[in-house]
Amino acid sequence: MSQVFLYDTTLRDGTQREDISLSVDDKLAIAKRLADFGIHYIEGGWPGSNPKDAEFFARAAKLELGSAKLAAFGRTRQKNLRCDQDSNLQALLAAATPVVTMVGKSSDYHVKLVLAASLEENLAMIRDSVAYIKAKGREVMFDAEHFFDGFLANKEYALATLQAAADAGADWLVLCETNGGKLPWEIEEIVRETARQIKTPLGVHCHNDSDCGVANTLSAVRGGCTQVQGTINGYGERVGNANMSSIIPNLQLKMGLPVVKPEQLCELTSLAHYVAEVVNLKHDKHAPYIGYSAFAHKGGIHVAAILKAADTYQHIAPALVGNQMRSVISELSGRGNIQLQAKSLGIDLNNEDAQRLLTHIKHLEHQGFTFEAAEASVELMLHRLRSDYRQPFELIDYFVITERRQSRGLLSEATVKVKVDGIIKFVAAEGNGPVNALSCALRSGLEDVYPVLKTVRLIDYKVRILDSGSGTSAQIRVLITFQGGGHIWTTVGASANIIDASWHALSDSLEYALVKLHSKG
Repeated sequence: MSQVFLYDTTLRDGTQREDISLSVDDKLAIAKRLADFGIHYIEGGWPGSNPKDAEFFARAAKLELGSAKLAAFGRTRQKNLRCDQDSNLQALLAAATPVVTMVGKSSDYHVKLVLAASLEENLAMIRDSVAYIKAKGREVMFDAEHFFDGFLANKEYALATLQAAADAGADWLVLCETNGGKLPWEIEEIVRETARQIKTPLGVHCHNDSDCGVANTLSAVRGGCTQVQGTINGYGERVGNANMSSIIPNLQLKMGLPVVKPEQLCELTSLAHYVAEVVNLKHDKHAPYIGYSAFAHKGGIHVAAILKAADTYQHIAPALVGNQMRSVISELSGRGNIQLQAKSLGIDLNNEDAQRLLTHIKHLEHQGFTFEAAEASVELMLHRLRSDYRQPFELIDYFVITERRQSRGLLSEATVKVKVDGIIKFVAAEGNGPVNALSCALRSGLEDVYPVLKTVRLIDYKVRILDSGSGTSAQIRVLITFQGGGHIWTTVGASANIIDASWHALSDSLEYALVKLHSKG
């Protein structure tokens, strides 16, 4: 097969997802990152629809996008209007992009119901619009909306819309699976038949409503499409578009169709996380290829095999897409999980110590601890096994009170006795709650010796009741997440007393900070 081209529509179709709203600066930054990654076509938006997209194209003209081509998106002309009178087509030309993508109807049902036009009138709208834009020297793509539904309802007319665009000079005909309801074998069969009758290069644009967006895209390539459209992380209207973060490695690593350079493919995980950060959505940690858990191993049998050969329970080497293998520690773990995590930290752990630690972890999990979301707690246990490790501080005792005073309202106070460098320090602090007071007191006793802790801040605190049937005497699990020095980490504590559970998580987090940030004032 000839080369398959990547057409990314994150900046247009992706922004139609609920909860996504990008500034012009956001769109420019993502466009640059997509170009650096190796995307061939970057759809920037619909310049005739809103001032933001018009500004984007004006500023994008100054972007250095390398070999990537910027595309402006719009529709074919309105019925009963000449192309030179149509404001949408004029806005597409004003965007001054090398590529123009126009959507038009390929389903007779939509032509009659939505456009309220005759079938021949719709064909004229397609022909006129494509010819008009092509005459202005642009590369033209015709997006055949609802093509697969239209093909099944009226094959002759759906193909006629493609032929109208082809005859007018379209460079690409993009078959749109707009409602996202088709299955892979339907897609491949329809594309294959279309390719036999239409000689203009074909692309495919799939939505994910039946959770087949990626599979349908790959099936379309098997059928003869040489351009694939999608969005990073599958963002898009309703449940989303075909996920480019999965399409790319599947094409390159599974189907043997190189679409980007190997060194660019290694940036895939970074790209997906970057886009998630810019759109301000939590990244799906279980996403294939680029999720944090995509190559995480929890079962002891799995990890035991991986220690012998990584490919026993991994379909690719994670580094190919810029990800990495992880071992998850839980009550389901085997000794290999511990040894694999120790190895990643540069700690040489013998079988006896690994088994001892594993037994301890399983005992703690039985008490209510969980370490899947609190890897810093496990890492700290591993560091404590090192012969040269010295705990940076040691708790002697603490005392916490919470009372309501008429003059000051609710008040929490904590006193902490802690040993640092052989010196016992006794410190007290107030807080807006007992855990906050404990944290303030402990940090007050440590920060003069370890000033790096001044850069560490709490970003999340979660409490979960483990046995709700026990009422107020239930076992409590606390997860605390801190950030500092470019790192984010989570530790866990569990107890029937929420203060005690919080103390375990809090003290471990601050000790972990001192291990991770390698600083002592």
